[in-house]
Amino acid sequence: MAALTDARGRATAPVPDLASSRATMTRVMEHRALQYRRTFRASLFSSFGIPVLFLTAMGLGLGGYVDQDPDPSLAGLTYIQFLAPGLLAATVMQAGSFEAAFPILGGLQWNKIFHAMFATPIRALDIVLGNLAWIALRLTMISVAFSIIVVAFGASRSPLIVLAIPAAVLTGLAFTAPIMAYTATQRTPDRFAAMFRFGITPLFLFSGTFYPIESLPSFLQPVAWISPLWHGVDLCRSLMLGTIDRDPFGALVHVAVLGGITVAGGIAAARTFQDRLVKG
Repeated sequence: MAALTDARGRATAPVPDLASSRATMTRVMEHRALQYRRTFRASLFSSFGIPVLFLTAMGLGLGGYVDQDPDPSLAGLTYIQFLAPGLLAATVMQAGSFEAAFPILGGLQWNKIFHAMFATPIRALDIVLGNLAWIALRLTMISVAFSIIVVAFGASRSPLIVLAIPAAVLTGLAFTAPIMAYTATQRTPDRFAAMFRFGITPLFLFSGTFYPIESLPSFLQPVAWISPLWHGVDLCRSLMLGTIDRDPFGALVHVAVLGGITVAGGIAAARTFQDRLVKG
């Protein structure tokens, strides 16, 4: 416990020492967990129900017609086997993007809970890391539940599906961190609709989730290749189908790209949070 002194060198009230980043980050994560405990029922359908409906309707419903006349680009896979890894990565992307938008804006603008945290020994970086850690835990829960359903549907061909879970979480964080940085610059949610409508939704549709990107026009394929979601989809697919040994270097590139985006987004989020919390 340190003590401040006045101009004459007399001791004044003691000042608490700064807590460790691990401890303060844990407090932020604990706060988010307590929030979720009160509101988790509202997110059950969007987090778990909708992906299952997609897998059933597209994988079994539409897949039944696709499998009657197999597409050579599926390389002998049933449609549900092709679809499941893409839906895993895309579901986690959507969940992470939402968590980085409205709840973060709420803490910065509506209830200003992050400002209250910042008035304590908790630093802006700790707030960012605590939120990222909580979102990573949320995405892990979603990925585990979805993977269990995939196995029950017989849509996985390899025990490496257990590694597809952290791969999907990394995909989600590659969207979460940059969106958190962007959210910290906003005062209203007005621009979120455009972000989801013109950013997240097109990536969901055109990043290899529902069909091979080789089916896209040639001028659009490079756009799909630079999509973070495509890296996540391709990585999850190679793990769930047990084909990662065919191109291990490609898998490392996927991890490097997703990890690099996450780190860069986290650094940007720390800066934008710091600016926002200081300015109020």
